[in-house]
Amino acid sequence: MKLKSILMSSGALALMAAGAVAQDSETPESPVAGEPMADEMTIVSWGGAYQESQLKAYVEPYQEMHPELTVTWDESSGEAVAGMRAQSEANNITWDLVDATAADAMRLCDEGLAMEVDIDEIAAPAPDGTEASEDFGEDMLVSDCFIPQIAYSYTFGYRTDVSDWNGETPDEICDVFDLETFPGQRSLERRPHNNMEWALICDGVAMEDVYDELETDEGQQRAFDKLDTIKDQTVWWTAGADTPQLLADGEVVFGSTYNGRLFSLIVEQDQPVEMMWDAQSYDLDGWVIPEGLDEETLNRVKDFLWFATDTQRLADQAKYISYGPARASSAPMVGQHAELGIDMGPHMPTNPDNSSNAFVQNYEWWADYRDDLDAKFQAWLAQ
Repeated sequence: MKLKSILMSSGALALMAAGAVAQDSETPESPVAGEPMADEMTIVSWGGAYQESQLKAYVEPYQEMHPELTVTWDESSGEAVAGMRAQSEANNITWDLVDATAADAMRLCDEGLAMEVDIDEIAAPAPDGTEASEDFGEDMLVSDCFIPQIAYSYTFGYRTDVSDWNGETPDEICDVFDLETFPGQRSLERRPHNNMEWALICDGVAMEDVYDELETDEGQQRAFDKLDTIKDQTVWWTAGADTPQLLADGEVVFGSTYNGRLFSLIVEQDQPVEMMWDAQSYDLDGWVIPEGLDEETLNRVKDFLWFATDTQRLADQAKYISYGPARASSAPMVGQHAELGIDMGPHMPTNPDNSSNAFVQNYEWWADYRDDLDAKFQAWLAQ
């Protein structure tokens, strides 16, 4: 996917947000309204600031409309594929709705673990009557099982008070690999995703050639060799909350994580940390429905999704976290942070000031190669 497509599909939020006033509108009843529905629902998400934005933007409002419903959260989205595989093999589906990355949604769909959906039957039309499929746009609808929510990015935060840096400020991705100018511990995710791409970019590979290089054994070894240069100075994270906490505690000076987590750390918690947008890695995130739900549970999930992915609710989510809503119609309805009163535009990964050198993940490629590279990456870590 081209960067321009993501910017357009997320509604060019940063350009449209200033001065916008949200106008709530009535969403038509879902196709399953009036059908028997379960009174319990287990939602799998990522925890932290992102899950809190989901809670405030649409789970709590939905529960106000349906006080009979009890929602249980499971913060296992990072292991969505493994979890859904295990539940399917055990013939015991315990998750009702799963938040997943685009690449994981593709894998789950290809393996028959996620239910195929018609987006125009699962998601409400825009307020002006535009069908959901057109409002999301084809670049967001990357899988027959994927119901889009947001465009976001992985990027780095860094401490602004590191005395050993002698007043130098990192401003490009390859500074992460420069231990001489910017000494100190780093934190990187404990998986190949993004790390391999950044390593190749900083070893001289052009962004547009990264996946061609990474598809070869020689290219993979080249990425590992580059990562070897900082391996001894790296703390490996597995949960989105890890890097913000490590940065706040001063245990690392650089750390990768989701841009929304860093927004919370910098803006909401006022920590001495700044965002480094260079080579931020764009991705998409959305919902998948596990195959095998009973009829009443599936009705509840469908009714919730009709509400949670409408124009207003996705706009509301962007008031709590700096992720671009997947619907074009949501963008003009986002302006200021719901609690802090600050303009959200400058904090969005799609803002032109932040996206001049962005890297767009090839989630189709990762859907094909993830299992193989995961195994190689874990073996490299153990060396």
